[in-house]
Amino acid sequence: MCDSELMALPDGVQKVATFLQAKEHLQAPVMLSDAARTAQQAADALGVKVGQIAKSIVFRRRLDDAAVLVVTSGDQRVDEQKLQALVCVDGTRLSRADAVFVKAKTGFSIGGVAPVAHSMPVVQLIDQSLFRFDQIWAAAGHPNAVFQLTPTDLQRLTGAPVADVAVKPDTQLGLQPQTEVPQSLQQFTRQDAINIIAFRARDYWSNGQITSPCISVCRMNATTHLCEGCFRTGDEIAVWSSANNAAKQAIWFQIAQRVDQQAAQQTNQQLDQPTNQQIVQPVSSRIVGNCI
Repeated sequence: MCDSELMALPDGVQKVATFLQAKEHLQAPVMLSDAARTAQQAADALGVKVGQIAKSIVFRRRLDDAAVLVVTSGDQRVDEQKLQALVCVDGTRLSRADAVFVKAKTGFSIGGVAPVAHSMPVVQLIDQSLFRFDQIWAAAGHPNAVFQLTPTDLQRLTGAPVADVAVKPDTQLGLQPQTEVPQSLQQFTRQDAINIIAFRARDYWSNGQITSPCISVCRMNATTHLCEGCFRTGDEIAVWSSANNAAKQAIWFQIAQRVDQQAAQQTNQQLDQPTNQQIVQPVSSRIVGNCI
């Protein structure tokens, strides 16, 4: 896209286009004839499935007034409890962001929020449901503007972690939760816990804060004798509240080693089963780096 073409675009779209050029992303924003303020409108205009629309949903973290932006599929809804477990600690909560907050934090208006080129740093996550598709489309800073990319492109452009933050299908349909958890869901939940631990380490430890590993999944595994949510032993959980910083760092170091083992097991299982989903890479190195 040349300079004259950029100047003809709305300001928000220009900002996105400039960002994509700098990142050497080959798919420039395109302007639709009609506004696409919803995922369904965008899908209809592009002739694609609504799930291929990567919609950006913004929440407000009450602890520090940070913007939390989730990029998810157009056919999914964000599970706020899952999201809070990832980005909030010590019982803090998220609230819905209004139009003024969204504009101030991202630089874009609701209906045209892009996953990139924000005015201010945001806490950002990518919902794994997007990896069902080879090609997706995202808003480009204006209700009439979109750009094409792959889920892998989205990871590269945003640097955001991938997590499960969507409402489960049975919940969306209004069905009662199953009394027995399938083995596939048990496996999925372990990876979800790994993602949460890694995200907390990156988001909070970078500010010099040692946060609790608890993610409100308080279930001890009868085989490993570890909590299935935070990977701590019962003794480590019991002493956490009275432990000093050095002791807490030591516990995080142990958690890191356990997460490494879990991540390796997940990766080996994914390699054994052909799939279109991304292979989850070990995450403990980021935790260990902050422990030492």
